[in-house]
Amino acid sequence: MDQAPLYRRLVDHYRVAIETGSLVCGDRFPSIRTLMARHQVSLSTALQVCRQLESDGWLEARPRSGNFVRQPLRLAARPLAEPVINQPLDAAQYVGIHARVSEFIARCRQGPVRVNFSRARGAPSLYPGQALRNAAARALRRHPELLVDVGPHNGNAVFRSVLAKRAMSSGMLIGPEEIVVTQGCIEALNLALRAVTQAGDIVAVESPTFYGLLQILESLGLRALEIPTSPQTGISLEALELATRIHAGIKALVVIPHLQNPLGSIMPDEYKARLVAFCEEQGIPLIEDDTYGALCDGETPPRALKAWDRAGNVIHCASLHKILAPGMRLGWISGGRWQARVEMFKHAQTHCNEQLSQLAAADFMSSSAYDRHLRQLRGTLRRNRQRMADAISAYFPGGTRLNHPNGGLTLWVELAGQISSQRLFDQALRDGILVAPGRLFSNSERCEHFVRLGCGWPYGEDVDRAMQRLGQLCQRLIEQGAKKAVAG
Repeated sequence: MDQAPLYRRLVDHYRVAIETGSLVCGDRFPSIRTLMARHQVSLSTALQVCRQLESDGWLEARPRSGNFVRQPLRLAARPLAEPVINQPLDAAQYVGIHARVSEFIARCRQGPVRVNFSRARGAPSLYPGQALRNAAARALRRHPELLVDVGPHNGNAVFRSVLAKRAMSSGMLIGPEEIVVTQGCIEALNLALRAVTQAGDIVAVESPTFYGLLQILESLGLRALEIPTSPQTGISLEALELATRIHAGIKALVVIPHLQNPLGSIMPDEYKARLVAFCEEQGIPLIEDDTYGALCDGETPPRALKAWDRAGNVIHCASLHKILAPGMRLGWISGGRWQARVEMFKHAQTHCNEQLSQLAAADFMSSSAYDRHLRQLRGTLRRNRQRMADAISAYFPGGTRLNHPNGGLTLWVELAGQISSQRLFDQALRDGILVAPGRLFSNSERCEHFVRLGCGWPYGEDVDRAMQRLGQLCQRLIEQGAKKAVAG
């Protein structure tokens, strides 16, 4: 839970005010006396707020004039460029990502890791562990046979009912009978692809995209066609339309519409409606991975692609792995017009899930505590991302670019000087720092100069030192490249 001290909560309050434009560059910041009266805080707390905002680069103190809002440091790093969509697409290809991921995992195990930025999940302290343990205990008292009996093949009925009710807030009208509980979103995506494709088929994906999806495609013998994707608005609809003209045999499209992994983009509603209509018109099954939707900033959940689906052409996949309990591995799928095939493959692949975690999650998600948890989680992650972005601006070489996602667990960073993210990975690992190099997220080489940095762990001294070290390593690699160019 969020236990930030009062001064830190006020710092975050004014950070948001500056970011959203309530306070703009050049505005006079409230005086110490005004802060004390407005928030009923002590002189010490008011001074801490101003000092921290000044230290973080959000305020500047002018002699005998007070504090004024300044251009924040984190905006010094330019945003990512939009993708080029008028170049020929890479040929649809068998993925070949297993070797890269296996090498990455093997390298990570070779030595101790002090700070792990490669994870796209939150620290255990961010999740309601005690509340879930209490819910599990209640479930066992009510149903003592849970651990020794077999549950329904599609998942526990109570849990599916809670999921169906919660789906309404994202614009989806699906019944509990249209939901199949899975082992996380990975199994849901696997079932969706098995339901609509067969070995050798072409599947369109975002580029870059989550390497776990590329692994699934490879394991099923499918070919990936990478579609340019915007760090702001998601998959390029123009590039997708061009791809369907060139590759008439596209059998499915997989997208992450909200906080796309790794870019962090959020697809506007207008684009979602166009995408759903286009895929229906073209007869292309649309598979939606909505793992991150609940982590979008704001109180109102974004509308799922499934909300625009009128023909059953959208297969909706999601999980609680990032938003509630990584250890539970609870996911689900609503298969649209392929529901029967999804149920068949689920039964053949893993049968039913155990019920204890489903009932515990259903208990917690049925209460207002779940909504409070999500608000606190989003707030904590927002602060973590801001501090990570500040550190990139302060420590990394000039020319570094990054996204500024409105939610989520990661930042996607373009390294300055065209340096190799693989070389950065190699050198950082020697110092016990782990990053996710860009080559994991594409079968092409277009992401060689990018890294994904996770923001799900508390930003303490260890994280700050690691960010400083990454910046130093980037600078060293740039200098080495310059020397090599001169020598050549």
